[in-house]
Amino acid sequence: MSQQDLAVVILAAGKGTRMKSNLHKVLHPLGGRPMLHHLLDTLEQLHPSRKVIVVGAGKEQVQQSVGDQAETITQEPQLGTGHAVQVTGDQLRGFEGDVLILYGDVPLLSAETLENLIRVRRGANDPAVVVLGFEPKDTKAYGRLVVNDQGILEAIVEHKDATSAQREIGLCNSGIMAVNGAVMFDLLDQLDDNNAAGEFYLTDIVGIAKSKGYECAVSVADEAEVIGINSRSELAEAEAAFQQACRHSFMAAGVTLLAPETVHFSYDTVIGRDVVIEPNVFFGPGVVIEDDVTVKGFSHFEGAIVRTGATVGPYARLRPKADVGRNAKIGNFVEVKKSVIGEGAKVSHLSYIGDAVIGAHANIGAGTITCNYDGYNKALTEIGKGAFIGSNTALVAPVKIGDGAIVGAGSVVTREVESDALAVTRANQKEIGGWAAKFRSKQTKK
Repeated sequence: MSQQDLAVVILAAGKGTRMKSNLHKVLHPLGGRPMLHHLLDTLEQLHPSRKVIVVGAGKEQVQQSVGDQAETITQEPQLGTGHAVQVTGDQLRGFEGDVLILYGDVPLLSAETLENLIRVRRGANDPAVVVLGFEPKDTKAYGRLVVNDQGILEAIVEHKDATSAQREIGLCNSGIMAVNGAVMFDLLDQLDDNNAAGEFYLTDIVGIAKSKGYECAVSVADEAEVIGINSRSELAEAEAAFQQACRHSFMAAGVTLLAPETVHFSYDTVIGRDVVIEPNVFFGPGVVIEDDVTVKGFSHFEGAIVRTGATVGPYARLRPKADVGRNAKIGNFVEVKKSVIGEGAKVSHLSYIGDAVIGAHANIGAGTITCNYDGYNKALTEIGKGAFIGSNTALVAPVKIGDGAIVGAGSVVTREVESDALAVTRANQKEIGGWAAKFRSKQTKK
């Protein structure tokens, strides 16, 4: 049986009331990406032939976010997890491959864990249901997985129903399952709502399968992968786990983090080898840092690329479409947006560079700004190779500074400067002798 004989059901019909948000729970970001999309990205590695998301409240948000990545169907009314899978009948009844049943608020599952879950389902004993278990440090109120000496799953026992001996079991239920699609609806059709909540529980299919003579089994995952997110606090816990995994991965790949716990990554951050990252650095989505880069403390990146050998920071901000060239320098309190900084160029202090192209080895003095916005449109500033822009200069776009040109400090440049020319626009200095002393004397006599 190939991976294409795989369907996935993602349960995302919960109202998420504990999040206290207008945004659907599964769309809250984790590492800069909605948690549901983390799960969808992981599933791409498994190549399922069908993906069905069961939605309820806020379904329009989920449908808009997912687009054509998966089919969405509505569970209405919402009568429990078993009922949520039952409503996929039109899509999956008759499907004879394997069905993964996942949760949109459990986003940190790895492809390896899901592949192992499928492998157990396809094992020699042909279990009808395989439950993903985990062994938490604190078993809390989790349901327990009762397994016999042969490793066969005998039952799922809810904490409130467990005996004192069963509560000593360390293997807990994540709720995630792999089910033989050929028998799944035979099991689901036997569910009843004879319980205090009046709901159809998905976990009951284990007992139903056992009563029909099918085997059930367990696959085990790391606790960090099955974190469920139902509140802002749990979202923060999942973010912490995600960040910790990123940090270990980058350091293992040759990145130096001087204070790992203070560096924040996004889901798609790319960092090369021999990069040094100082404390308190934030990487938003879409950032690429090439080899041998130094990132100094308190810098912030979004949608930017920093090329080999460059230095950025401290206290620098690189906004979307900032492209910092090889061996270039972006210094303290410099903001760069939608600009190309040429190889070896320097923007060392207190500058704003937006909608600009800066040539190789140009030098941009402290306090320089590109005046790129007129209130309606953005315009381009071009600075040539080897040009020198004096401190406290305003370059009013659209404007071009030629190769090797020098712009004197304090200038407001509104017209093109030719290559190798000097442009100075400051007013002539005027001096009135003794004026300051007379002014002070007058003020003290009031």
